[in-house]
Amino acid sequence: MRAKAMAVLTMCACLAFCASAQTKTQRSREKDPRYQYNLGNFHLNQNNIDEAIKCYVKTLSLDTRYYLAWNAMGLAHSMRGRLDEAAKSYLKCLEINPQFTEARNNLGTVYQEMNQLDKAEAEFQTALRDPVYQHRELAFYNLARLYVLQNRLDEGLENVLKAIQIQPRLAMGHNLRGLIFEKRNNFVEAVASYEQAVKIVPDDVLFSYNLAVACFKSGDYARSKEVFLKIQGKVSDAETRDTIARYLRLIGDR
Repeated sequence: MRAKAMAVLTMCACLAFCASAQTKTQRSREKDPRYQYNLGNFHLNQNNIDEAIKCYVKTLSLDTRYYLAWNAMGLAHSMRGRLDEAAKSYLKCLEINPQFTEARNNLGTVYQEMNQLDKAEAEFQTALRDPVYQHRELAFYNLARLYVLQNRLDEGLENVLKAIQIQPRLAMGHNLRGLIFEKRNNFVEAVASYEQAVKIVPDDVLFSYNLAVACFKSGDYARSKEVFLKIQGKVSDAETRDTIARYLRLIGDR
């Protein structure tokens, strides 16, 4: 009985120790800006934006100069459509660490969404002047997208080709290249570009839709019909479904 009682006491002591250690760990995490930042990233990756923002606010309450949290806060606000707040967060990040070029590229995308195109172009160009920036293909792509928006197609093509050269599997780059050629009425090159995008990301409905439209414009109605029928059931937008139906009727009449 005595041995049994000692075993119970030992087990209770172990449980108490574990609970105490767990409490201590939790308290430590509450005061650790890095832990709160990583927790925010976890929530952001789960598309739980409100929880992510709470974690970033907690991070910055512990360390106001945690520039990575300011950048992440900008991403979260951008995903919520709070563009003014996103821009402020990126600017704060760059104020603390002007060499963190990722925030500059992100700031450019926000300016573009706000239709402040001159500011956006300046941020992308500044990002590209950083020789050690590891995601230069994104800045080239974003700059190309901006030029296409302004109908500066030659500059758009030049920059998207640079993006693809750095990252050959940049599907959105091939898609943008296709859009540029489509605007130029060069449907052969447009089809080739869209096909490359679809090859890299077969499940992307937009890439396949663009391919089908370009095939129709190039006169390859059989291929266009094939692609439209493949994606028809995957399209949730009613307007796009109606557009596909119209294309299929036009193909059927030929």
